[in-house]
Amino acid sequence: MSSLITKTTVLIVDDEPINIKLLAQALSPRYRVKTSTSGEKALQIAISDDPPDLILLDVLMPEMDGYEVCRQLKQDARSKNTPVVFITGKNSSEDEARGLELGAVDYITKPFNLPIVMARVKNHIALKKKNDLLEQLVFIDGLTEIPNRRRFDELLEAEWLRARRNSTPIAVLLMDIDSFKLFNDNYGHTEGDDCLRATAAALANALRRPADFVARYGGEEFVAIVPEATEDAAVALAEKMRAAVEALQVPHEYSEVASVVTLSVGVAATVPSLERTPEQLIQTADEALYKAKQAGRNRVVSTQC
Repeated sequence: MSSLITKTTVLIVDDEPINIKLLAQALSPRYRVKTSTSGEKALQIAISDDPPDLILLDVLMPEMDGYEVCRQLKQDARSKNTPVVFITGKNSSEDEARGLELGAVDYITKPFNLPIVMARVKNHIALKKKNDLLEQLVFIDGLTEIPNRRRFDELLEAEWLRARRNSTPIAVLLMDIDSFKLFNDNYGHTEGDDCLRATAAALANALRRPADFVARYGGEEFVAIVPEATEDAAVALAEKMRAAVEALQVPHEYSEVASVVTLSVGVAATVPSLERTPEQLIQTADEALYKAKQAGRNRVVSTQC
């Protein structure tokens, strides 16, 4: 079971079952294979919670051709980095140039040679793994090992646009460790770093769904994105996160709130529109966080954006 989980996933998109069968038989001993006979279904798989690591894509398909599938893949933040390899009977140099200009990493013409397909798949997957590792390092906070502010900014923009397209709600949780300066001043920066690490782990473990996201916002502040969440659902998650930090029972005898480290949380939720911006959502969450502090800290305060 564990070996299956760690297998790289390849998505084969072709409207001809014989082509799918041939490629799947060759790839399945080494990779986990998903298949689709339509462009629309392929797009759904590509942005799912279990996306492929590489896509083998035919060009000639009914309703939505491979070029359009590739164009949409590269426009979506969730799938733009997934390598696409065209495997097609369209063999003119113009066709190949068009595919590569759309963002494909390779272009293989039919009839294809299976050993060559296997070798190219292996090379592109190896390159993707290296790129994924580099990207993770860029977007990870060095101290807490959770995503950083840069990753938050990028993901919020993508989730905001998706929520606006689908007319679905989105929430932001802005969190601050109570009296953290007093903790650092009295226990020292080493203990302070340990506290930040423990808090980050507790917040990450409190997330309920794969789409929920938490990052270090800066200093002792953390931030979460909760897609497709009503205000009530976001508040419930915020309370779970607040309680998770308190449950750590990290001693803080200098706190103005409690004898242990605690967390204040501001929640803002909205359904995005052209009149609103992600920055306004963050500002609203910040205002809610300020109210939580003013009300005594170690609590959750929410508001609509």
